[in-house]
Amino acid sequence: MEDLLASEYVTIGELVRLTGTRYSTLKFYTEDGMLPFYQEEAHLTRRYRREESVARIARIRALRQEGRSIPEVKEILAAEEPAS
Repeated sequence: MEDLLASEYVTIGELVRLTGTRYSTLKFYTEDGMLPFYQEEAHLTRRYRREESVARIARIRALRQEGRSIPEVKEILAAEEPAS
């Protein structure tokens, strides 16, 4: 676990271990655009920024605990993202 906590990037499986969130839930968040990832060209492996992803998963969980729907969560997350 110490190696995971020291890594800048983690896999979805490692995110499962770090957050206690089900794999299928994280996959849904990824495919629905709520959980950004970076893809390694060589192996097509999705990598997630550890700190950013753990914080985002916690934010999604908090919003869902408040009773927000998935579309509402997506809207809130989009509004919270810095302008590019």
